[in-house]
Amino acid sequence: MTESTQIQLVRRPQGWPTPEDFATVTVTYGDLAPGQVRVRNEFLSVDPYMRGRMNDVKSYVPPFALGETMTGGAVGRVVESTSEAHPVGALVLHNFGWRDVVQEDARGFRVLPEIPGAPASLHLGVLGLTGMTAYVGLTAIAGLREGDTVFVSGAAGAVGSAVGQIAKLLGAGRVVGSAGSAEKVALLTEKYGYDAAFDYKAGPVLDQLREAAPDGIDVYFDNVGGDHLEAALAVFNDGGRAALCGAISGYNADQAPAGPRNMMNIIKGGLTLKGFTLGNYAHVAPEFREHMTGWFADGEIAYDETVVQGVENTVEAFLSMMRGANTGKMVVKV
Repeated sequence: MTESTQIQLVRRPQGWPTPEDFATVTVTYGDLAPGQVRVRNEFLSVDPYMRGRMNDVKSYVPPFALGETMTGGAVGRVVESTSEAHPVGALVLHNFGWRDVVQEDARGFRVLPEIPGAPASLHLGVLGLTGMTAYVGLTAIAGLREGDTVFVSGAAGAVGSAVGQIAKLLGAGRVVGSAGSAEKVALLTEKYGYDAAFDYKAGPVLDQLREAAPDGIDVYFDNVGGDHLEAALAVFNDGGRAALCGAISGYNADQAPAGPRNMMNIIKGGLTLKGFTLGNYAHVAPEFREHMTGWFADGEIAYDETVVQGVENTVEAFLSMMRGANTGKMVVKV
């Protein structure tokens, strides 16, 4: 018998989530059934999209169920197996989420390569879905072209810090980012290769974007929405393209936020705004992995992680991430 500590959603948040919306439970696993594996997790992922799934509304995936363990990305080691394809000791990626031990059918786990110099947590970040989100948004959605000027909101977050680097590696001419502190702004230009960056709390986003991109922008990678999207619509060059990945500025609003006031610019400038989720772009994964593995091996990818210790602190990690306390990817070290 093996015990597993798991975090469940027990109440749908109204506005900002609170610790009382979650409960920590202990689940006992028995012997493995044929075709099952038992995995001891090493790292858990907390991500902005999880806030949307806490609401009981129609979306691209069903909402989290009350009284069930929170799902999401995690990496761990196989400690017991009845599957030849998942040997004991293998590093695996799965989506069974917020727990220290998981026991499920082996087909829910993907064996990962051991990449020299890469901690296991990076498979939840730049080497995994986070990096792929950045790549898909720039290529399949925004159609990045050599020489483009790219604007990234939430640029010091997990996805944003990858977007800037990938854009430069794919030939962008100028990359501009926004972040929520002077320290994060410095990180963007000094570590992540952004040509310019600004603190969106220091003044109107539109004014600062115009100063950072005096010749306009061609691509906007949106993680924030709100005033950032409105500013992008104001400075787009004709034919500009936006990859709409997230809108974290409105995730915890208790009433519908106002939309951009300058939507007419989409018509006047022949702009394209396209939202996306990764589920529709699994076919891009081999292309992304080939590029990212090479870039990482060549030392061309920088990254930061904000690591919270202990599965019992997963909720606080999630809440801190939603408040912008992370630099780069926020993970929980089990």
